[in-house]
Amino acid sequence: MNCLLIEDEPLAMLRLSEYVRRVPFLHLAHAVDNGWEALAILKNEKIDLVFLDVEMDDMSGIQLLDAVPTRPPVILTTAFDQYALKAFDLKVSDYLLKPYTFDRFLQSVIRVQEMSPAARTDDPKTYLFVKSEYRLLKILFEDILYIEGMRDYRRICLKNEKIMTLETFGQLEQQLPSTQFCRVHKSYLVAVDKIESVERDRITIQKCIIPVSLTYRENFYQLIGRPEKLG
Repeated sequence: MNCLLIEDEPLAMLRLSEYVRRVPFLHLAHAVDNGWEALAILKNEKIDLVFLDVEMDDMSGIQLLDAVPTRPPVILTTAFDQYALKAFDLKVSDYLLKPYTFDRFLQSVIRVQEMSPAARTDDPKTYLFVKSEYRLLKILFEDILYIEGMRDYRRICLKNEKIMTLETFGQLEQQLPSTQFCRVHKSYLVAVDKIESVERDRITIQKCIIPVSLTYRENFYQLIGRPEKLG
């Protein structure tokens, strides 16, 4: 997504630019410090997402929005909360109150990305993005063998590597197709097509023995087309 950053505070612009560069599906197209230059860019170039400061000297963010009735999604950034109602009236995508964290920024851009026309095509999604340390990593569904819970972390076991993330099983399951991935234990989520064998209440995936607990047993056997438990 091509991003236009409109921010007249140098430190705020520096932080926002760094946040954008951390996200694989965002591309920093332009960073400007005034509304007039932003208007010209919006008129002449394809921009997919705008980050807009509200308080600027030459033209406020609200005035800029009023001047561009047809525009890409906009995320307002401001240190003042009194603009929230006006932002709602102008149908902006989100409202980030400074100083905002990278996690809050990430939550906002993922929401916009999921609502974009490209994300609403009929083509099935084949990947997910996972936060690992300070990066978002793109992982193909076909590379996932299983996901293991390890206290506060989840270990995503791929064909050729392992990735650690703080994302919960619930957050991961929301991004994974339920017909291809199944929770089989409080500490395990597996890729169904990577299962090599099922023996009683155990699954084998690349020599790893994974338990199937009573809580998830019925759903698992239904998903693999064997509603009865193996003896």
